[in-house]
Amino acid sequence: MLVCDVLLRPGVTLAEPVPVKFPEGLVHGFLVLRTTDGTAVADGDLIQSARGDQVTSRLVFRFKDGSLRDETAVFSQRQGFRLVRDHLVQKGPTFPHPLDMSIECSSGQVTVRYTDEHGQQKVETERMELPPDLANGIILTLLKNVRPDAVPPTLSMVANTPTKPRLVKLNVSNAGDDSFSTGGMSRKATHYIVKIEIGGLSGLIAPLVGKQPPDTHVWVLGGDAPAFVKSEGPLFLGGPIWRIELTSPVWPKSAVQTK
Repeated sequence: MLVCDVLLRPGVTLAEPVPVKFPEGLVHGFLVLRTTDGTAVADGDLIQSARGDQVTSRLVFRFKDGSLRDETAVFSQRQGFRLVRDHLVQKGPTFPHPLDMSIECSSGQVTVRYTDEHGQQKVETERMELPPDLANGIILTLLKNVRPDAVPPTLSMVANTPTKPRLVKLNVSNAGDDSFSTGGMSRKATHYIVKIEIGGLSGLIAPLVGKQPPDTHVWVLGGDAPAFVKSEGPLFLGGPIWRIELTSPVWPKSAVQTK
């Protein structure tokens, strides 16, 4: 869910996959995408199914202006979570740069299809050394499976930049518990902060020119069955801060039937 045109920090040791503590299964969740002032901009669905030890997870947002963000991640969950493949599509007026990015972890092939500033269709294909802790499309799953007192120091991600794909590092930290309520019941969620690391010369220049990528914030309810509560952060390079939250079905009001 993090997208920024940044460079991989050199000299970082590749992390191991996050261990499977809570296996994933069949899920269909309803989501809403809002601006920071609470205005709804898109309706979302999280649709997930499992076959054996392999899970397919699709997160799709349909925007009010007709735009679409659709990401499908396939991952295995034997002892640790490992991404198998990921496919991200974002198109429509909301996105300045329409994008179609595919990742095949077995071959390391990353393919980006995009439209340049002249309206020309372009394709960039690159073979990359993809680490075992690659988090594209599965960050929420990973954060449900880490211990709050032992979050992974870093994860890896292929940044969905408008042109050439780049491998970046994500630094995860625990910001403590925040309170929320459901109905009249008070609850607490662990607040994680996910920061994109920029090393080298790019890291020195970025804050000076206003290109430091904003952090993404994720809240997870712990316990025997951890659950995603909400997140706040950009969904594409240079995009606004959006809030993803759970939502409930709304039924139309119907006339009272009498016998």
